[in-house]
Amino acid sequence: MGSTRGGVPRVLRDRNATLALAGVVVSGFGTSAMWLVSGIWVKSLTGSDSLAALTVFAMWAPVLVGPLLGVVADRVRRRPLLIGCQLLLAVLLTALPAVDSADRLWILFGVLVVYGASGVVQDAAEAALVAGAVDRRLLGDFNGLRMTANEGMKLLAPLAGAALYARYGGGPVALLDAATFVLAAGFFALLRVREERPDPGPPGAWRSGLAEGVRRLRGAPAVRPLVLAAAATMLLAGVNGALIHAVVDRGLGHAPPYTGVLYAAQGAGSVVTGLLAGPLLRRLPERVYAGAGIALFAVSVGARALPYDAVVLASAVGVGLGLPCVLVAALTAVQRETPEAALGRTVASAHTLIHVPNAVALAMGAGLVAVVSHTVLLPVAGVAGLLTAGWLLRAAPATDGGAGPGEAGAPATDGPGGAPDSAR
Repeated sequence: MGSTRGGVPRVLRDRNATLALAGVVVSGFGTSAMWLVSGIWVKSLTGSDSLAALTVFAMWAPVLVGPLLGVVADRVRRRPLLIGCQLLLAVLLTALPAVDSADRLWILFGVLVVYGASGVVQDAAEAALVAGAVDRRLLGDFNGLRMTANEGMKLLAPLAGAALYARYGGGPVALLDAATFVLAAGFFALLRVREERPDPGPPGAWRSGLAEGVRRLRGAPAVRPLVLAAAATMLLAGVNGALIHAVVDRGLGHAPPYTGVLYAAQGAGSVVTGLLAGPLLRRLPERVYAGAGIALFAVSVGARALPYDAVVLASAVGVGLGLPCVLVAALTAVQRETPEAALGRTVASAHTLIHVPNAVALAMGAGLVAVVSHTVLLPVAGVAGLLTAGWLLRAAPATDGGAGPGEAGAPATDGPGGAPDSAR
C-alpha cells in the first residue's frame, strides 16, 4: 500500500499523520458504538422504527449548514479547535445516562445534533491541519488508511456497544464514548504544527466565504462528476440506513441488537476498501474506481431485501466494500484541487453537497418505512445506484483526475492539497 520501508507504509512514518490516525481510531470506536446504540436505545424505549431512524438523521442534519461551519475552520487555529470539539462532546455525553424513559429522549436527540455539528467542524479543521503533513502523492493512501482506521472500528465497536447496551443500558456506552473523545483530544494535542493566526479578512468576509467553497467545486471539472455521483450515492445510502431496523425486525425476525452484526460486517468490507484505495487510485481513473464501487454498493442494497441471514450479511460486506470508493475518490480530488487557505470551507461544502442528500433520505426513509415495505424500497434504491454508476463511468472522461501508476495525486496547479475527510 504505497511506498513502504520495512513493511511500514510511507505515510505512517510521518509523526503527525500517525497521531491523527490514532485519534481517529479511539474516537471512531466510541462513535461507532454510540451511533448504533442510539437507534437501539430509541427503538427499545418507544418500539418505533421511524424514531430509531431519526437518531441517525439527527447526527447528519448539521451538514445542512456545512459551509458555515467550514468557514469556522478557516478563521481560527485548527489544532485548538479540534481539541475543543473533542472535549465539548466528552462533557455533553455525560448527560445521556439520564435518558431512562421515552419522555427524556429530547436529551439524546439534542446531544446527537451537537455531535453532528462538531463532526462537520472537525472534518474541515482536520483536513486543513494535516494538509502540510501528507505528501499529496500519498493522499489516496492516507485517505484509505483513515477509512480503514475509522471503519475498522465497526468490526469491534458495534458488537461491543450492543453487548454493553444489552447488559447495562445506554448510559455506559455514552460514558465510553466520552472517554474516547478525551483520549483523542490528547492525541491531537501532541501534533507538532506551526499555525499562524488566520486572517479574518475584511467585514463581510464570512458571508463571501460561505459561497467560495461551492464556487471552487463548481469550477473544477475533474471534481464535479465525482461530487455529484457521491451525493446521489449517499442519498441511496440514507434510504438504506433508514431501513436497517426494518430489515432486522421484519425481514429477518431478529431483535434490535442484531444490527450490530450487520454494522460489523459492513466495517469489515470498509477495512478492505481502505487498504486497497491508494494502490487502486494510482492504477485506475478516479471515475472508474468510484463507479465500480457504486455498482457494488447498488447490488448489495438491492440484495438486502431478501429474507435470508446469509444474503443480508453478504450485502452488508458489499455495502462496506462499495460505498467508500466514491467518497474517497471525490474527497481526494477535492483535496488535490484546493488551495490550503480555502480547504476548510471547500471540504465542508463538499461534505454538505454529498451528505445533505443522506440526511434528507434518512428522514424520508423514516417516514416511508411506515407505509412502504422495505422489500420494495431496497430494490428500487439498487436500480437507482446502478444508473448512477453508469452515468459516472460515461461522465467527463477528458477531465478525469485519475491517472496511471505513479501519477495519481500529482500536485494540482491551483494550490496545495489537503488531508483526508474525517467523516464520523
